[in-house]
Amino acid sequence: MTTNAASLVPLLSLKELYRLYTSLAAKPGTPVPLSAFKLRHAETEKLFSIFDEDYHISRFFHFHHEHGDEYSINGERVTHVVIDPDIRLIL
Repeated sequence: MTTNAASLVPLLSLKELYRLYTSLAAKPGTPVPLSAFKLRHAETEKLFSIFDEDYHISRFFHFHHEHGDEYSINGERVTHVVIDPDIRLIL
């Protein structure tokens, strides 16, 4: 495996992403900084943009623009995300 291949962080599944969100959020409905997911900037933008493009998934994602590192999710500048607990219905 090359150094570049080894340094790539794999994209998370929706289930893994939600599990990570719940471990980071103080309580359900709490905005979590996108930087807290510890992915590279481009990977964060790609991962959340992919989920945001899917209607059945995106309705559970609520992006916010607050103080913090900015990311472009499908052209929208955001810093935080809330993932609705009802997403468990589709996991």
